[in-house]
Amino acid sequence: MANTSSMGAGSMGSGMSGTTASGMGAGMSATTASGSVATDETDELIASNKVEGTAVYNRQGERLGTVYNFMVNKRSGQVAYAVMSFGGLLGMGESYHPLPWNALTYDTNQGGYVVDLDTNRLSNAPSYRSGEDPFSSDPTYGRRVRDYWGS
Repeated sequence: MANTSSMGAGSMGSGMSGTTASGMGAGMSATTASGSVATDETDELIASNKVEGTAVYNRQGERLGTVYNFMVNKRSGQVAYAVMSFGGLLGMGESYHPLPWNALTYDTNQGGYVVDLDTNRLSNAPSYRSGEDPFSSDPTYGRRVRDYWGS
């Protein structure tokens, strides 16, 4: 599933080779039509703080959670995972689920990202709780996430 967006949010993970977390490939600049530096959103780019908090829905239109943050590969600059916040009430009992960035597609009608999975698959996916940092504390965690999602 490709990560595309008519709003520009999908530019960060559109599958274009050489695209970095900023949405820029080699030789591209993040400037607006007037020549000023983009800080929020353009036709091709969106600021990370605008992605964080965006709703995530399944194909049936059920809201599954929100984008908590996203993980960027330090070397390539490409977005690897969107970490989705799932469940909980007022921040209590929330779990965080890393989803491959290319599994999310921005839907302008929904005003959020859509993933092709159900709550059962999400519930069984690798996850962690607030205060935990499995990517740095468990060397096998990243591999388990990739194996589970087939990425």
